[in-house]
Amino acid sequence: MSETRRRRGTNRTTMTDVARMAGVAPSTVSLYLRAPEAVSPKLGMRVKKAIDSLNYVPNLMAGALAATRTRVVGVVVPSIVNSFFADTVTALQTRLWAANYQMLIGHTHYDLATEEQLVRTFLSWSPGAMVLTGLHHNRATRRMLEATDIPVVEMWELGPQPIDRLVGFAHGDVGRMQARHLIEKGRREIAFIGARLERDQRAAQRAEGYAEALRSHSETAPPEIIDIGREASTAAAGAAFAALLERRPSIDGVVFSNDLLALGALFQAQRSGIAIPDRVALIGFGDLDFGRDSVPTLSTVAPPRTEIGERVADQILARLDDGDEGPLRSDLGFELIVRESSVR
Repeated sequence: MSETRRRRGTNRTTMTDVARMAGVAPSTVSLYLRAPEAVSPKLGMRVKKAIDSLNYVPNLMAGALAATRTRVVGVVVPSIVNSFFADTVTALQTRLWAANYQMLIGHTHYDLATEEQLVRTFLSWSPGAMVLTGLHHNRATRRMLEATDIPVVEMWELGPQPIDRLVGFAHGDVGRMQARHLIEKGRREIAFIGARLERDQRAAQRAEGYAEALRSHSETAPPEIIDIGREASTAAAGAAFAALLERRPSIDGVVFSNDLLALGALFQAQRSGIAIPDRVALIGFGDLDFGRDSVPTLSTVAPPRTEIGERVADQILARLDDGDEGPLRSDLGFELIVRESSVR
């Protein structure tokens, strides 16, 4: 087995092999791999044909040894199944791919120790840049990133003392907007239902923004924040919504930390015959696709999911390819989407 592995390793196709078959210099192959548009169509066709014929795979680590860093961007997100981050990562990858950069992606399950392990691993591969979600990291992660000379972009959040660059929006303002919308619609007993608030700092900021809005309005009942824990499912949200109404029948509005939890409340309302929004007005966060088709349709706040990915990529490429520092902080804002679940 070891001899087979040795032979396979020594027989790996090289850039020189590609250049020989294409009848060009190795530097032309290298240029084609980095910037295909910089090679004439005729030569590019020959290089591509040779690459395909030889099944050539570039040795990124060899390039890293020569250039001190690879054309790879490390991206760390809390979840790869959450549609918020999936849209951002897709937009980010599209822009980076067009510029001949690849992505390494890892997800943390909202765990800072996992984030530290991912960052340590990614940095060992000499990435061209790093992208993290949010501003909250443990001390070791922050020190590693502050010690590197590569671009670091923290996304999906705004706040003080970034490591390098920020692209996002203010989550506290989202919570305030959600609560004020329900207040403007005449609701006075408004609760907040969220999940993983001890780990999801952005959801916790939205909860605090909601609470501040209620505390600043003299006619509303005191805020109540309900954390359903790590099980951020429609079933758990529906059960929490039912328990809330049983304990406080006078509740007339609920702010949710995301649309999925709001959907669980809609399901529970339909099962229990609770009129939405006549009895209780609901508003979510995320503007996920199902909110346009639910019955009733779901009021929500739309974050700039795709725009975040595009702006992060633009900042990285401007820094790596042009040496442009770009803005320290990019506030992309958000949009209130008013639908049937909050308006009679």
